[in-house]
Amino acid sequence: MVVLFCGLAGAFLLNLWGRTAPLKLIPLVDRSFLDTATVRRSYADLVAAKDDLSDFDCYACHERKKPPVLRYDANHKLIVPQEHSDIVMGHGEQGRNNNCFNCHDETNLEQLLARDGRVVKFQDSPQLCGSCHGPTFEDWEAGAHGRISGYWDRKLGAFKRQACVNCHNPHSPKFPSRKPAPGPHLLRPPIAVPTETADAN
Repeated sequence: MVVLFCGLAGAFLLNLWGRTAPLKLIPLVDRSFLDTATVRRSYADLVAAKDDLSDFDCYACHERKKPPVLRYDANHKLIVPQEHSDIVMGHGEQGRNNNCFNCHDETNLEQLLARDGRVVKFQDSPQLCGSCHGPTFEDWEAGAHGRISGYWDRKLGAFKRQACVNCHNPHSPKFPSRKPAPGPHLLRPPIAVPTETADAN
């Protein structure tokens, strides 16, 4: 038995069976896939963070109790004023929702107006979205659409439901496509499987 073990030990030391090829380094996952932040910040987020809200101070430029005049081109496309050049109107197919007052209250620019006439504050904007996008709003309320962080079981702790505008730009809400996260790494190089050639007959 001793001779057998000594022979095996010698074989290992002399590397008679050869060594396995070293495994390739596994590339690190791009940190952007690990970021838990939403693509946008809502008005409520800005208020909570005590950030600059000057973009929401409509009456720094507009006159109170005087609705701004909307102008359209020959194709009835809204002409966005130079002061709002950062806004790209693209809400709805074929540009049909190109009227600021479909969402903004023309008599009070510091609030929103739902389709059914309800006044909605900026921080409650999902109520406005839900007045047109009912089924999606119901999915959002149930947690099937959008993003919830925290605990599903409310007894274990708090949860936070992100607002529609944390992901969607309200003026151009189509969500931009994103690069998919990489799949799980196999840790070992995949084994090449020979493909069977189809019978020529």
